[in-house]
This record gives sequence, C-alpha cells and structure tokens, in this order.
Amino acid sequence: MPPIHKTPPAYVGFGMLTPVYIMALDKLPKHNTGAIVHQVSEYVYDDAAIIACNLRQWGVPTGMIGTAVGDDLLGHFVADTLEDMGVQGEVRFTNKYKTPLEVNVSDKTGARTYFWQRSREILSTLDTADLSMLTGAKLMYVDWYDGDHIIRAMNEARRRNVPVFLNLEHGHNDPEIMEKYASRATICQAVTDAAQIGKKGAMLSVAKKLLKAGIKTAIITMASQGCMVVQDDEIVRIHAPKVKAVDGSGAGATFSSGFIYAYLKKWSLEDSVRFAIAAASMKVTRSGLKMFPVKDIKALAATLRVDRMVYRDNRFFEIDKLISQAQQSPLMTEGKKLAEKLLLKKKTQHRRKIKKSLVG
Repeated sequence: MPPIHKTPPAYVGFGMLTPVYIMALDKLPKHNTGAIVHQVSEYVYDDAAIIACNLRQWGVPTGMIGTAVGDDLLGHFVADTLEDMGVQGEVRFTNKYKTPLEVNVSDKTGARTYFWQRSREILSTLDTADLSMLTGAKLMYVDWYDGDHIIRAMNEARRRNVPVFLNLEHGHNDPEIMEKYASRATICQAVTDAAQIGKKGAMLSVAKKLLKAGIKTAIITMASQGCMVVQDDEIVRIHAPKVKAVDGSGAGATFSSGFIYAYLKKWSLEDSVRFAIAAASMKVTRSGLKMFPVKDIKALAATLRVDRMVYRDNRFFEIDKLISQAQQSPLMTEGKKLAEKLLLKKKTQHRRKIKKSLVG
C-alpha cells in the first residue's frame, strides 16, 4: 500500500494534554449538597488541543505537540480522540504517572467551575517534545500557564519564522510574564477584570501595554461584552450578541479558534474578530465542543455591532460607531433604491429642460 501523504499542519498547538468531563447543570449547588446534571460531554483539553480539534471541524490541517500521557485508559482515550479528529502528532505514553484528568462544571449563567490536575512532572515532558512539526506551520499556539516550558517552543517558532499566538489571560499584570512570554509572541489574547463589564479605558490600557511589549495583534476579550482587537493603528471592537448560555466551557478557546481560522484564511481584521465572536457566542448555546458550520457562524458574524478606532501617536481616537446590520437591512436597501430613482428622475427632467431650451 502506498504511503498516505498528509497536508502539513497550518496550526500547531503546544501544551498540556488531558481528558475532560464537562457537566452542564442549571445552577451550582451549595456546599455539601448536590444538583442534577443535564448532560455530560467528553473531550480533550487544554486550550491548544481544543483549538486543534475545533479547526479540524472547519477543515484546517492541524497538529498537536503535547505533554506525555499515562499508558492507561484515559491516556489512550486522548490519543484516539486526536487521531479520530485528524489532529496530527505523536502522543507519547509514560508509566511514570497516570493521565491527569480535568472536570468542568458549567451552569446556565455561562459560568464554569473547573478542577484539574497539573504537576511539574507532567509539564516538564514538554521540554523533550519533538518540535519538528513547526516546519511549514503557519501559526503556533501556547498558553502562559504552562510556564517556562513554552519558551523553547516559542524560540524555535521564531527561528522558523512561525508566528506565535499567546493566550496571556491576566498575565499582563505581571511584568516578568510580559518580559518572558509576550516579548516572544506575535498575537496575544488577554483579559482584564474591568474589561469584563465593558470598561473601555481598561481595554485600551491593556492593549497599549501589549503593543509596547512588541505584540503585533493585541486581543482583549470581555466575555458577554465582546472584545477589542488592536493591530498596527487599527482598532476594532465587536459587541457580542445576546444568547442563551448553556455551557461556557471552551468558549475562550473557541474564540481563539475562530480568530485563528480567519487569520489562516487571511481575512481582514474586522471579519476575523466578527467570526471569532460569533463562533464563541454560538458555542455556549449548547453543551460540548461540536462546532457550528462556518456558513452559520459567518451569517451571525455579519449582524454584529462594531466600533472602530485608530491608534496614533500613542493615543486612541474613535472614528465612528455603527451597526453593520443596518447597512444591509431592507430599509436601507429600499432607501438606496428610492434615492437612485429620484436622482434618475431629476436627471431626466433636467435633460428635458435643456432640450426645450435648445428647441425654443
């Protein structure tokens, strides 16, 4: 049988591998009580692996460079799941420890409570992982909470001219983390507590901090408030649609997946952010991490409200606020047609007057 030639992964995730059980319920119970679980989903975490699997569902070739897993039932579940999803890369097995497990509990408010197992021994296996998959990759993703174990991979990505997407979360508050990690990244996704309630000043402050650190594209996510993205002197804020949340687990990684998908497709900054927000918003409406089709996500993305600004001379300037949905609304379309008819009518009348004057 001839060898099967796989398309080299455009996306490469680097980070921890762990199976996860996601439990969806109405409300977290009080201490020492219980609650009814409506649905349980199994998946592979952390975020780097979630994104690899999400992108595969949209047809993107992906790969995963991860921690070693235990040579046990859970470890083989991780390997089998990645293989079934079409995620490239070797999953390494070890007898030194059991496969770590994560449990996520999501309620209808969109909040999630998670329990995970992480140790230095597990994370240290990243230090011996084969990085050859980075050859030909278009983007590598890393999480700041994997610690200094990501530095070797970030340095190798830079050497191979592979852009790095860093999930920084609240790490921007720590100067040491900014120096070690942000300085090695191309795209950075961060959050801030004040931004979670829509404080524009907090968003812009974090964005400015990331730009000064050398980040080319700064992404500030704000949960239900949407997000703000700054790239060069362009600033786009997309407002999230109102949806009924069922399971918030993996929403941040789904946002990253959406942005990376658009980035790999070379979409505009605004279209990339729209798609990312729409993908994450739709994800929380059902349990698990089965992605919606690209066409459905794009349909929602086209309706989202956007604010635009520019960043010049170390200052932010607001350009305009508009609802793009209105641009394509029936009212606007009919108004445009009416305006065209009126202009045509006036033009015709004007020509008639000219003819009469010439005849007379």
